[in-house]
Amino acid sequence: MINVAVLGYGTVGSGVVEVLNTNKESIAKRAGDEINIKYVLDLRDFPGDPVEKVLVHDFDTIINDDEVDIVVEAMGGTNPAYKFAKASLERGKSYCTSNKELVAKYGPELLELAKSKGKNFLFEASVGGGIPIIRPLNQSLTADEIMEITGILNGTTNYILTKMSKEGLDFDTVLKEAQDLGYAEKNPEADVEGYDACRKIAILSSLAYGEHVDYEDIYTEGITKITDADFKYAMKLGYTIKLFGKSKRVDDKFYAMVAPFMINSDNPLYSVNGVLNGILVKGNVIGDVMFYGAGAGKLPTASAVVADVVDAAKHIKTNIMTIWSSKKLVLDDIKNSRKQFFVRVEGDKAARLEEIKNVFGDVTVISLEELKDEFGFITPVMSEAEYEAASLEVSGIKTRIRIESV
Repeated sequence: MINVAVLGYGTVGSGVVEVLNTNKESIAKRAGDEINIKYVLDLRDFPGDPVEKVLVHDFDTIINDDEVDIVVEAMGGTNPAYKFAKASLERGKSYCTSNKELVAKYGPELLELAKSKGKNFLFEASVGGGIPIIRPLNQSLTADEIMEITGILNGTTNYILTKMSKEGLDFDTVLKEAQDLGYAEKNPEADVEGYDACRKIAILSSLAYGEHVDYEDIYTEGITKITDADFKYAMKLGYTIKLFGKSKRVDDKFYAMVAPFMINSDNPLYSVNGVLNGILVKGNVIGDVMFYGAGAGKLPTASAVVADVVDAAKHIKTNIMTIWSSKKLVLDDIKNSRKQFFVRVEGDKAARLEEIKNVFGDVTVISLEELKDEFGFITPVMSEAEYEAASLEVSGIKTRIRIESV
């Protein structure tokens, strides 16, 4: 029997308990042994819930019990999760987590500690919820050099952008609806400003390139400035708008960013709508590989956590090698990266076009009947630095959105 302790009995933690109990027999077959929930840690009481029988309020009860083999954490944040993770590994207990903040900040250190103790630090559910992506990057795609990762990594922002696209609604209206439905937090800053996606692309990039990508080094731009007018232009162009977490290898340089992008229907991520996530991985041998599914939610995320529990149980005395060095990967300035930009500008098209072409070169112009005091244009391929310099020479720029070419 393999004993497990679950830290946190919220949405994900209760899901882990449910999955382990519901699929007890099939999980035992896959793990090669029975998985027993010995403890559940939470500050609250749950009168009438079966979890009462194993509920504890003090982490020391778990850490001092040598019969606990695997600790499962579903709390979020780095305090006290970091302390719990470190203590668990030091005491010879494998640690499975869905905590992206913990993994993004302390992943290399905790992986090294797990390796030194012959245990495992596993975090499949930290990115993509129920989508298997960590394990494929760590095990299945190891014959490839990963050249690029592009992901819709946040269900809240994808839901908002999908609703804006399909129903012509403004950002504030859709955000309130998302909050009412439970898709967005009361304070949605981490989602709508791109911070959540930033931590996730940092984790994926660290695994793909083998060195630590610090999320604080990643240029991050959210969706709060995207308007219903942007979607009207996008629709006319045959585009939609998605929030991407991206990293890319160009020769010996690496770029990473989080920002809204316009994409057309040739892009595999075009049809990833609602609260779903999609991750496109480009290898130098295999080409494009797409991962798609539920990026959040109680049971999808719990399923990924339990998959890690099974993996830890199967390797109870063996460390699963993960190539994620503590050496920091120095990212190149995104100002050197090249792409096209969609730009909205105030004024009359006929009066301003020559001025704009003199600055940006050969642009493609788009105008909408219902927006008579402005028009849009698509720039040639240029670097971020070149765009910034050019934009200073043109007055009345309202917005700009990057364009992702396939």
